[in-house]
This record gives sequence, C-alpha cells and structure tokens, in this order.
Amino acid sequence: MTTKSIPLTPELHAYLVAHGDPPDEVMRDLIEETRALLPEDAQMQVAPEQAAFLTFLTRLLGARRAVEVGTFTGLSSLAIARGLAEDGRLTCFDVSEEFTGIARRHWTRAGVDDRIEVRIGPAGDTLRALPHDRHLDFAFIDADKVGYPVYWSELVPRMRPGGVIAVDNVLRDGRVLAPQDASDRAIAAFNDEVLADVRVDLVMLPVADGLTLARVR
Repeated sequence: MTTKSIPLTPELHAYLVAHGDPPDEVMRDLIEETRALLPEDAQMQVAPEQAAFLTFLTRLLGARRAVEVGTFTGLSSLAIARGLAEDGRLTCFDVSEEFTGIARRHWTRAGVDDRIEVRIGPAGDTLRALPHDRHLDFAFIDADKVGYPVYWSELVPRMRPGGVIAVDNVLRDGRVLAPQDASDRAIAAFNDEVLADVRVDLVMLPVADGLTLARVR
C-alpha cells in the first residue's frame, strides 16, 4: 500500500494505457499525425489515458451538453464526444482553423462530427455568447493558461447543479511549486482561486500534467 500516487516510468505508463481502454485506430492516427505535422506543439495534445478518462467521465455523468475550451487537433474533443448521450452536443472553442481542420477530419472518421460545433475566436469573448442559464453538464478547459480565470468565471454560472468542470495542466510539470514563467504563475494563482471557490467541490488528480475536477453545487 502507498499513501501517495506513484511515479510512472515509461514502461509503467505503457502498462497503464494498455490496461484501460487503449486508443483505437482513429485516435492512434490522430496522435501520430499531430506528432508528425506539429512536432513543436504536439505536447498540447492530451495523454491517451486522459482521453480514455474523459470518455469515461462524460459517459458516467450522462452528459448531453458539453463545452471544450482549447481544442487543438481534437483528441480530447473526440474523447468527450464519444462519451456524450445519444442526443449530446459538444461546443468547442479554439482560435486556430489550422489545428481544428485536422480535428474535423478525424471527427468525421470517428462518426462524431455531427455532434460537435466549433467556434473560432478568443474564448473569453465567444463563451459569453452561450446561454446564461445553468444548462451545461460538462466542461473541459485546456487552453492558454493565463486565460483560465476568465474561462472559469464564464463557465461556472452556466453549469447545472452536479455538472463537472475538468481543468488540465494544473501542475505545470511540477512548476506550480516554483513558477518560472507567466503561465506557471497564472496556474498557481488559478489553483488557489479555485480552491477558495465555495460554488464547487474539488479534487486535483495526478493524471498526465495534473487534472482538477470541480463539481458545481
């Protein structure tokens, strides 16, 4: 037994991925294409076990209305869309036509393109166009780190009671303990802000680069 999460060697990580729902052919192709076409940006893609977790969590919640802030080449959105209820809809907010163009091709291959809508533009602005009532079941934040407080402030009031917000990269490869740049400092401050938010129940998990799950009261 252990009282804390164990570190993952490459071998143990491969074992972990293989003993959950591993990426299927579409996901594997998307991962490989992203690495080949965008080698300097590929680290923005979620980890394969994180993608599996997003599908599992979305399905567990019975989510019908979901939002993603920061889509990149579409692995996380593909995972979320696969977990939605039959009539579910996912709205993706991103700033890049290039990146989301890659995503669209793979969504089509996976047969989920009809349940995903992309809105291009700064999410701080485009999120405000969402209905103001508490209609969202699930939200995933994985965009520019400095913008996290804005995305949080727009999303929390729109989540239904019991809805969940998942926030990625909350550990910044451990640098939240000693921030080195503006993004590190923004995440460290954001984590403290979320911890103090009485509207949510909170857990931070050591999944990939750190994943916060917030259940809205």
